[in-house]
Amino acid sequence: MPINITMPALSPTMEEGNLAKWLVKEGDTVSSGDVIAEIETDKATMEVEAVDEGTVAKILVPEGSEGVKVNAVIAILAEEGEDASEAAASGGSAAPSPAKEEAKPEQKAEAAPAPAKDAPKSAPQKAAISDDVKAGPVPVKDGEKVFASPLARRIAKAEGVDITAVSGSGPRGRVVKRDVEAAVAGGAKAPAAPDQSPVTPAPAAAMPSGPSTDAVLKLFDEGSYELVKHDGMRKTIAKRLQESKQTIPHFYVSVDCQLDALLKLRGELNSAAPRKDDRPAYKLSVNDMVIKALALALRDVPDANVSWTDEAMVKHKHADVGVAVSIPGGLITPIVRQAEMKPLSVISNEMRDLGKRAKERKLQPQEYQGGTTAVSNMGMMGVKDFAAVVNPPHATILAVGAGEQRPVVKDGALAIAQVMTVTLSTDHRCVDGALGAELLAAFKGYIENPMSMLV
Repeated sequence: MPINITMPALSPTMEEGNLAKWLVKEGDTVSSGDVIAEIETDKATMEVEAVDEGTVAKILVPEGSEGVKVNAVIAILAEEGEDASEAAASGGSAAPSPAKEEAKPEQKAEAAPAPAKDAPKSAPQKAAISDDVKAGPVPVKDGEKVFASPLARRIAKAEGVDITAVSGSGPRGRVVKRDVEAAVAGGAKAPAAPDQSPVTPAPAAAMPSGPSTDAVLKLFDEGSYELVKHDGMRKTIAKRLQESKQTIPHFYVSVDCQLDALLKLRGELNSAAPRKDDRPAYKLSVNDMVIKALALALRDVPDANVSWTDEAMVKHKHADVGVAVSIPGGLITPIVRQAEMKPLSVISNEMRDLGKRAKERKLQPQEYQGGTTAVSNMGMMGVKDFAAVVNPPHATILAVGAGEQRPVVKDGALAIAQVMTVTLSTDHRCVDGALGAELLAAFKGYIENPMSMLV
């Protein structure tokens, strides 16, 4: 039976991608886990692994194709012993073949719930699981997608198995054919479908959008502009920012932090760094120390280390700090996990590696998705202060301005100090003004007394 290879969802938010390169050609034999293609998402270029074994019968989407929708069929795989040319001719089509139409009585019987596990299974029943039994939509469990191969979903649907309860043994925990067959042998069943209400739900309100392309272009003389097509990253950034500003009630709190003690300690730590191959083992930046200070502040003020959902407040046990990195065409936010527990040297080296691979678009989804807060530092660009947009599921983001010499009052006398303004943007549904002020006070304490970050 031909197996459809579909465009994978390489992240929970991915809706489409570009098929950058095929690493196999028609006629090649592949095994589960083999890398078969490179897919460009909005954030990175990723390798795609085969989840089934067989021969590549037909490639439907050529390399270089843009905007390929998730779950669209991109190639057809012939199973072991199956004629590749026949698989190419019959696979990937929604219309049933004449042979399939003749078999309708048997198929109809087999589409019923599977018999009890002690009932014998005949060979015709097993062979009849085909594209006639559609794989159906990607299953979801507890709000998360359950990744399974199309063949595994078709078998599960035909056998009445709840695929969300099946443990996957494929790449990255993907549910594959053998997992469903094992579940069938163990007598797993899908839960009974609940009664459906005849009342048609009201359609969701459409998100407001800006003026159309034609409406904008009419305002300018023809020939006075050029059109630059949006890439996937820019579309995703626009969508996420629009959702954030329209669904999250933003609240802003700012504070000035004196940097003299931090800059002095940074210089001392860098001078004391051990050398390996005539290079220092680490080179701390102010941003590294900001990451650590924010993580420790969230540890000290755990009520601010949260995410909002309609049902409950998600209170995080660790401070996973995302750091905005500018890359060609947009930005990405690699995450330093459990930053409150890591030494400054580890944070520094980790950020250097993440930043380098971010600019090369080589980050894995788990390296830039999630997190509990974020830092956006525009100080190195000379920006004095600004307010950043909260990136859900975060409830906070810290905007860091430039350190500059300013007049301050010390012990009743005028003095000069290196001062940095930071602004905390919060989701007011879960972090109100008083809590945001408490978090910033804790952050300021670590910045102005940086030795406390080392103990």
